[in-house]
Amino acid sequence: MTTSGRAFDAVLSDLDGVIRFYDMADLEQREAAAGLPPGSTAEVAFAPENDLPLMRGEITKERWVESIARGLAGRVPLERGRELGNVLAETKFRADDVVVGLLREVRAAGLPVLLVTNATPWLAEDLALLGLTGDDGLFDAVLSSADLGVTKPDPRIYREAVRRAGVPADRCLFVDDRRENVDAAVALGMRGVLYREPSDLAAALATP
Repeated sequence: MTTSGRAFDAVLSDLDGVIRFYDMADLEQREAAAGLPPGSTAEVAFAPENDLPLMRGEITKERWVESIARGLAGRVPLERGRELGNVLAETKFRADDVVVGLLREVRAAGLPVLLVTNATPWLAEDLALLGLTGDDGLFDAVLSSADLGVTKPDPRIYREAVRRAGVPADRCLFVDDRRENVDAAVALGMRGVLYREPSDLAAALATP
């Protein structure tokens, strides 16, 4: 039964690539100075063997940086690898004001908005820096892989999100920039949005 007059009663959104975006200019300059192609540090950092333990909350930021340094050790000295890892870990970021505005409109209409993200253990600090917590918070609930110990596209994180949303899976709109994550949500009965730009979200929210 429709309760909102829309095709959904809750919005479940990813963070990175949908709401949050990074400024990689400083890191790329340092990579160039070290003789590395742009993106080399991130390629090592987000390789599954380094990234997944962090996203599951199994290692600290310091251990993650050390794993990046070891991964780059054949190309740059270990200390330079640590420097690059630290720069990546502290990269500045911003929230997309258009997307934030669209999600605030959803909440203003009385529908819950949940964050469902593969995240680091310091997600709460990052959300505060983005201005998305406290009295001006954007989310009714935050589901972080680092807290739950499972990462998307594991069905368990989706099932917990549905439970926290308090509506059936087929009344949830799931937004993510990764195809495999959207496909997993759709397989559980949700409506999926593969995000590329704000108009993708705006169109989905406007669908009756």
